Amino acid sequence: MRRFTKLSGIAAGISEENIDTDKIFAGRFLKVIERAGLGRFLFHGLRFDDEGRERADFILNREPWRSAVILIALDNFGCGSSREHAPWSLADFGIKALIAPSFADIFENNCYKNGILPITLPGAVVERLLAEVSDPSSATMTVDLESQEIISGTGERIAFDIAPEKKRQLQLGLDEIDESERLLDQILAFEKSATYVRTPIPPRF
Repeated sequence: MRRFTKLSGIAAGISEENIDTDKIFAGRFLKVIERAGLGRFLFHGLRFDDEGRERADFILNREPWRSAVILIALDNFGCGSSREHAPWSLADFGIKALIAPSFADIFENNCYKNGILPITLPGAVVERLLAEVSDPSSATMTVDLESQEIISGTGERIAFDIAPEKKRQLQLGLDEIDESERLLDQILAFEKSATYVRTPIPPRF
């Protein structure tokens, strides 16, 4: 998993609540199992028409937002099914941070596992940022994980909270498997020294 330390780039806003994982990554594409290239399916129904042509009015099809690395939305982002393809497609497209008033729990955890930083901010602050990033002149912002601070395109500094273990996970670029592998010697030593009590299986009549 890639490390997350400090990110500066274009932020795109979608002023919509309850954006579910099917809208992020439509179920008809779930037959794809490789992560690489999934960015082309991100928000497919919003980005493309039935003929596969880009919809000119969708934010990620317009400059400078087609190069966005930060996505801002409203409440309950990532609700719906638990499909991990949703954060996979966001990451493959280039989105490294998300900002919203709230996220669906499973989706939020899947983001951390895939190197994406989900930031929860008060609704009023999110609305203000959505308005700012709609203007190309203030669409660039910085997210600093070390200081836990966002610097908006207008220069506003906004603090955000993150659990210490999640912060460390992103800074080191480690998922649960990576964490386990770092402790492999200790795990093997424990397994070697552990005493197991076998419970006899009662006879069957």
